[in-house]
Amino acid sequence: MEPVGQLLLLDRQICFALYSAQRSMEQAYRPLLKGLGRNLTYPQYLVMLVLWEHDGQSVANLGERLHLDSGTLSPLLQRLEGRGLLERRRSEQDERRVEAFLTARGRKLQEKARLIPRQLLRCASLSLDQADAFRSQLQQLTSALGRLTTPAP
Repeated sequence: MEPVGQLLLLDRQICFALYSAQRSMEQAYRPLLKGLGRNLTYPQYLVMLVLWEHDGQSVANLGERLHLDSGTLSPLLQRLEGRGLLERRRSEQDERRVEAFLTARGRKLQEKARLIPRQLLRCASLSLDQADAFRSQLQQLTSALGRLTTPAP
């Protein structure tokens, strides 16, 4: 059995490995996103990914999908709107609901972005199968940790 002190070493912490990987991931994306010609930030790119997948989503759904609160999401949407990539409109069915829609410029940007996932895999020296397996493990970890923080019904 290992001494308790060994368990407290920084390099043994899963949280630190994930934190370091996330920082490295964002740094790897920076030049790829700059190549889009719009200087998107990584969080803005995530918003665009969700809208490219399904345009016309409510802002609440975007926040839920990206695990972002409205205080973080609203400025992202405002900057994307200022760049002419999306527009926010009140829902025709429920005036209280705001929805985000891609503009023609936002849809056109998707064509340029199609190369980014493969470029990132090359940078990380990962095959598509390896990336899929790794993502699956991370999703399982996220789900398990989410159950710890979500109160039981």
